[in-house]
This record gives sequence, structure tokens and C-alpha cells, in this order.
Amino acid sequence: MTVRWGIVGPGRIAAKVVRDFPYVPGAEVVAVASRSKERATSFAAEHGIGTAYGSYQAILDDPAVDVLYVATPHPHHRAIALAALRAGKALLVEKAFTVTPEATREVVGLARERGIFVMEAMWTRFQPAVVRMRELIADGAIGDVAAVQVELGAKQNADPSDRYFSVALGGGAVFDLTVYPLSFAQMVLGTPDTVHAHGVVDAGGVDVEESVLLGYPDGRTATTFASMRCQTPGMARVVGTRGWIEVLPRFHHPSAILLQREGHEPETIVRPPLGGGYSHELIEVTECITAGRTESAVMPLADTIAVQDIMGAVAEQLGTHPQEGPAEL
Repeated sequence: MTVRWGIVGPGRIAAKVVRDFPYVPGAEVVAVASRSKERATSFAAEHGIGTAYGSYQAILDDPAVDVLYVATPHPHHRAIALAALRAGKALLVEKAFTVTPEATREVVGLARERGIFVMEAMWTRFQPAVVRMRELIADGAIGDVAAVQVELGAKQNADPSDRYFSVALGGGAVFDLTVYPLSFAQMVLGTPDTVHAHGVVDAGGVDVEESVLLGYPDGRTATTFASMRCQTPGMARVVGTRGWIEVLPRFHHPSAILLQREGHEPETIVRPPLGGGYSHELIEVTECITAGRTESAVMPLADTIAVQDIMGAVAEQLGTHPQEGPAEL
């Protein structure tokens, strides 16, 4: 069985993702859609894709497409995902899944009602180095996990015309950067009991930087920092009662981790990704669809909802007002 993929939103991230399909057995990209036929045609020609559509509805109507990778601006995910599910298409939706917890629950609810596979494109969870980190934690290599510390800064030029600084296009650090540390922390520690956020909001109402403290009933904590005004190494650390693991920069797509255990010399474990690193999430989706699964065990929808709830709390505490997109195309 060949799983036939369609691309919705032929932008910068989609171009990177498409280049990793040669590493994905049993998968083929057969179509691309944009609201601009010219853009879709150019993308198709550049990446050797057979069909280009000048509307999102057109790719939804194509019976030759099994699954869609959605890489449009965040507020557009809602309408595309809902329409795709009604058309029977499986989905890989780029992070952040939506810009509000309510919209995430709406999409997840329809996916579960229809029994159709949907996953958030959080590629970090599938990186071989991160997979090895989870194995070490599960084996008790660092004892009981007590804390997670994560930071990710990617300095952006403060251009008000850029998507990153547009409320209407889902701009802000929380949806493009903070989502990574929060998802990482939730992956390791589970869903927190408390969320405390402090940050910087620009004159246009966009968050450009925030620190978040996640608290758990048993005393465990996660501390995260993300910034669009500062460049940082991008490192994660998981601290346990008998050592710690550092996920070396940049933690959201690493090639190596450093294991520090009591009574042992530091050990660097190298696990490079295939291609650009997007291949692993594409393999997961392709295998899940082939096997008839409706969710990924590595990136389940419950985790997407949990992280979206945290981001919602962060936005509320910072005083920002994310603008969710419409429910209809």
C-alpha cells in the first residue's frame, strides 16, 4: 500500500518537509494546494509533484489523496482540518495545532467521531536522540525525574508585516517557539496542575518573549523560556534524582544527548535524524494510516489538547488575544 499525500500551504516549512519524503517508505506526495494557483504550480514544479490546485477545496475533493499535511498559518488550520475530516482525509497538522483550545477540541472531536487519523506535526518527539532520551528515562538511568528545563530563542527582525508579528496570522512566540518547550515538558512530565507565565508583549498585542513555570502536585516542575527578541542555544535538560540528560542544541531537532549519571563518566549519545529530521514524523503517520490507527501513541491527541490548554493559559496571563480562524473554508 502506498499512502498518497497532499500538501496544503506551500510555504517555507512545507518545502523542508517535502524534501524528506524520499526517506519515507510507502509514501508519495501526489498533490499540493494553495489559494494561489501560481504558487501551487511553482511548488509542484520545484518538488516534482504531479498535481497543483489553486484552492483548498480542490485538494479535498481529490480521491487520489489519502492524507494532508497542513502547513498554512495557524489560524487557518481549523477550517482546513474540519473540511478535510468531512471529506475523509487523514491529517498531519503543523504545530501549533490551532490558536485556541476550543478549536483544537473541535477538530479532535470530529476526528474521533469520524474515526480518522489526525496528528500534530511535533517533529521533536520522533527525533532518534529524543526517542533514546525517553528510553533512558523509562529505564531509570537518571532515577526519578524531578524537573525539566528548556529554552528556545530565535531572534526575529521586528517587521510588523511579517507573520511572526501579526495577531491575525497567529504570530507571537507562544505558537512558534514556546510550543516546543511546552510540548517537551508535557512529554516528559505529563500535564501540569498549574501554569504561571510572565513575558513581553509588543505594541501590536503580540507576545515576543515569555517564561513559563509548570507545577505538578508531587512537587515536580518545568521551567521554559522562549524568545523572538533573543537568540539562545536551544537546550533542554531533564533532571533526575541520580543524574540528568541534556538534549544538545537545538533540542527540538537534536543529533545528540549527553547523559550524566552518578558514579559514571559523562556519555554523549549520538543519534542523527534521517534527512532534515521531518522524515520521522512522516514515517509515523504513514505507518499509522497503513495499520488503520486513528492516533499516534507517540503524539496522541490528548497531549495536543493538553499543550494547547497550557498555551491558552499563557496567552490569558500575558493579556494577549489570539484570533482563531473561521470554521468554514
